[in-house]
This record gives sequence, C-alpha cells and structure tokens, in this order.
Amino acid sequence: MTAFNLSRFGTLIAFVLLCVAFSIAAPQAFASQGNVYNLIQQMATLAIVATAATLVMTIGEFDLSVGFSASLAAVICFALFGQGYDAWLAVPTALLTGIVAGAANGVLVARFGIPSFVATLALGTILSGLAFGASGGASMFKNVPDGFKTLARGDLFGIPVLAFWIVAVLGIASFVLTQTEFGRRLRAIGGNPQAARLAGLPVLRDVIVTFAIAGGLSALAGLLLASRLGSVQHTMGEPLLLPAYAAVFIGTTASPTGSPTVIGTLLGVAITGVLANGMTILGVDPFIQKIMTGVIIIVAVLLRRMGRTAQ
Repeated sequence: MTAFNLSRFGTLIAFVLLCVAFSIAAPQAFASQGNVYNLIQQMATLAIVATAATLVMTIGEFDLSVGFSASLAAVICFALFGQGYDAWLAVPTALLTGIVAGAANGVLVARFGIPSFVATLALGTILSGLAFGASGGASMFKNVPDGFKTLARGDLFGIPVLAFWIVAVLGIASFVLTQTEFGRRLRAIGGNPQAARLAGLPVLRDVIVTFAIAGGLSALAGLLLASRLGSVQHTMGEPLLLPAYAAVFIGTTASPTGSPTVIGTLLGVAITGVLANGMTILGVDPFIQKIMTGVIIIVAVLLRRMGRTAQ
C-alpha cells in the first residue's frame, strides 16, 4: 500500500483494528449492547463540538473557545432554571450566548486581524470566568425541568436519542459544506483568503458567521451534556477541546486533499471515543489516556503530511 493510500485508508483500518482489539481484550464488556449504547452517548457531545471545530478549520482558522462556550451555555441555562424560568426561555438564551460568543471571535479575527489562536483563547478565558461567576464555582442541579432532561436521555426505537442529534447536526453540516454556495465559499476562504477577497467573496461576513455557528454548536453540545448528566459544573465543557481537535486532525487523514470534512471528523470521533472507552474498560490510568490523545494528534498530522507529499 502506498503512503498516499495508507494516509487515506489507514484511518479506517485503525478504527476497525481498535474495535477488534478491544473486543478480544474485553469481549463481555466492550462488545456488549449496553456499552455500545453508552459509547454513543459519550461520543455525541464530542461529535458536535468537533463539527464546530471542523467548520472553523475549513476557513483555515482555529477556535480554542469551543469547550468554554459549552460550559457557559450550560451554566446560563441552569442559572435560569434556578431562577424559576422554564426551558423555553433558558435553552434559547443559552444557545444565543454561544452564538454571540462565536460571533465575537469572528469579529476579533476577521475585522481586527487578531490570530485565531490568540483571539479564541483570550475570549475562551473570559467565558470561563463568566461561567465561574455565574455558577459560583458550585455544581448546579436545581429546578431542572423534566422536558429538558429528555433532550439527551432515553431512546427511540431502541436507539439512543443522542444518536439522532449526531445524525442531524453532522448531516446538516456536511450538506452545507459540500452542497451549498456558502460551503464552497468557506472552502475557498480556507484555501486562499486573499484570492477569495479579490474574487469578491464576502470574507469578513463569512468568517464571522462561521465562528458564530461554531459557538452555537458548542453551546448545543454543552446543553446536551447537561441534559444527560442532570447537573452542571462550570468547567464541564473544557475537556472536550483536545479530543475534538484530535478527531478533526484524524479525520483529515481520510480526506484526499487533507482538508477537514464532516465525515472524516465523525470517523475521528469514533476512533477517539472507542480508544477512550476501551482503555477505561481495561483500567488504563487517565493520565495514559491523555498521553494517547496527544500521540494521536501527532500521528494524524504526520499522516496528513505524508498524504500531501505523496500527491
């Protein structure tokens, strides 16, 4: 197999090998129906945050605030619950918070020319502070409406509700990126923003909109996580950041051009999810799992470069 084919299909092969390895190592635990159910639930919020990262990476930028946006949205939602407001007000307000935060990132990057690493990290720190202030640093769980809990709990036709969220969010994102003019503009901006400007594309607007969508998706992920857990911590979304980008980078190795795609990201989410789940079942220490996440990112980037070199 050539280096180019390895970089493309090696990702899928790695996923299959992981599933086989864990099924052999822990057949009764890993391959059980209950674990598959739990695995889908665990991967859902990560898949949505990774989709947000995919959109931003499509335009050649990074958003390091996705986890902070998820946390703040969940905190605001539960803060409103605690004040007696129902889900019809709390949920849209939380989603709007994520959208506004994302749009602010876009303005900092597109309008003021601040590198996305710096802008999103700075804004993410602000969001983290706001989440801490709104929650008082304490766990939030009071007055949660039963209707809100059903957003991410239970199943439909034997399939976890969160699986339908994955299909809906990733399906729409994939359609937008591959089948719409907006998606084509985003890929053009990511390929060469200066050429896109010279071609008359609304680069400023599209960058801001992309970051705003990413913020909204991050907020949605935070709300679904809060719904599943039934409580909120002000840092609950932060651990999603590195696995989300690991998933996106892994996904780029399955793309002919090495560019981020929603389908590739889904494969990356599956690999990171299965790896974490399998290592937990086998009793691997959490610090080893973090080391493995870092190694995966490095390997994914190297495979991506191998594919480009082979082309």
